[in-house]
Amino acid sequence: MLSSSALYKNDNRKIDAADLESLIGQEVGVSDWTALDQDKIDAFAELTFDPYFIHTDPERAKRETPFGSTIAHGFLTLSMLSAMAYDALPDIEGRTMGMNYGFDKIRFISPVPAGSKIRGRFKISDVTRKPGQAVVRYAVSIEIEGKDKPALAAEWLTIAFLG
Repeated sequence: MLSSSALYKNDNRKIDAADLESLIGQEVGVSDWTALDQDKIDAFAELTFDPYFIHTDPERAKRETPFGSTIAHGFLTLSMLSAMAYDALPDIEGRTMGMNYGFDKIRFISPVPAGSKIRGRFKISDVTRKPGQAVVRYAVSIEIEGKDKPALAAEWLTIAFLG
């Protein structure tokens, strides 16, 4: 699990809210690698009432699946984006609060074997202005260390409330 000292590890980088549109199409952050070990997978399974054997039974998963081991839940991998964003994204100057607004197009591309390290990549793909707000659309992907294909790709929308 990420420690609280890992949060906001973006080296105090800042983006001026007025400059958001100029960053469309640019990668604005890459998180550190984070391990998804069996303990994290088991904790997620318990929390979400999803103990399916491909996630929680290493021996059976090795015998009965093409993965050779247990794999992380797709939703666990997706939920790691929040921690990855704290780690990788610069702060938006003038933002008083931020909120998750939702996702468009989530794709689980490759399974994440237990014990793998993953990291997030964030590119601003669109910005929509509203009074006192900026809706920022990120093209995000989660890479698996040592693998060619990402674990997932998605369009993530957040709202920056501007004061």
